[in-house]
Amino acid sequence: MTGGFRKKIRQKNAENSGFGTNASGRFINKDGLPNVQRRGVNVFNRLSWYHTMLNLSSFRFISYLVIAYILINLLFAMIYYLIGVEHLTGIDKSDPLNEFIDVFFFSSQTFTTVGYGRIAPVGFLASLVATFEAFLGLLTFAIATGLFYGRFSRPRAYLRFSDIAVIAPFQESSALMFRLAPYKNNALTDADVIVSVAIEVIENGVAKSNFYRLTTQMSKINTLALNWTVVHKIDENSPFYGFSEEDFKNTDLELIVQVRAFDEVFSNTVVQRSSYTTREIVYGAKFVPMYYPNKENLSTVLDLDKINEYKKEELPDSAGNNE
Repeated sequence: MTGGFRKKIRQKNAENSGFGTNASGRFINKDGLPNVQRRGVNVFNRLSWYHTMLNLSSFRFISYLVIAYILINLLFAMIYYLIGVEHLTGIDKSDPLNEFIDVFFFSSQTFTTVGYGRIAPVGFLASLVATFEAFLGLLTFAIATGLFYGRFSRPRAYLRFSDIAVIAPFQESSALMFRLAPYKNNALTDADVIVSVAIEVIENGVAKSNFYRLTTQMSKINTLALNWTVVHKIDENSPFYGFSEEDFKNTDLELIVQVRAFDEVFSNTVVQRSSYTTREIVYGAKFVPMYYPNKENLSTVLDLDKINEYKKEELPDSAGNNE
């Protein structure tokens, strides 16, 4: 982080953030994962491939599987071709392109253990490669099946956070607000939120990050069915007390959010994180409602397209701004 901070903060620095005071950059990415680069271990030990594949988006996950499938079959097709197409029966030898196409499809049939029978290996070397490919195919599809099951069975919160946080009028003062909402039909109960802020300060010419726990007007709700606007009132107990609009613009800070809830279907606790930096805080704004009754007044419509919509609002003079 860069920038300075000149306001005197009354709140005690929190030491249990999990991040050091000399850490730099964004602490939590928008996807909720820590922004940490690990050194001193090789890539095979640094990454959990299982967790990586589970955390991929569905499109990227399917794309990687398809690309891997094609590359593996191209590799084995080249091996068969180098061994010699005369060691495969039923090959169309009219031209090299047709030969390679037949070899490629023979590889895919062997890899999936389909084995239509039109093309078959002849000789020890071609049969050995086909045997190994069939064994590799069984292992690969077993791993892919496990990953599919893990992705579908893993408990997730399925929460959507607003892209921005706002400084809005609140109880004759002001408050920092952001909101979140479930976007799938999972039932979440006993949801609680933990909000902290990292503020960069300059001490003895050295930049360091101080962490502060933010109190919220409602830190726990029984059922998370609609959107939840999390409110931190800016009063004398807030680290933002006395902040003007320029202070919010010029102070390098990051709002770190963690939401924990109980998923009734999985009977398990789910956690999701997000964060907001200085550039993602809108001063003098208020979120517009994002749910309303349907036409028959028989149910409630939660419009997730409105999660980032806001309108400009004047803050009261007594909002704690020392100008």
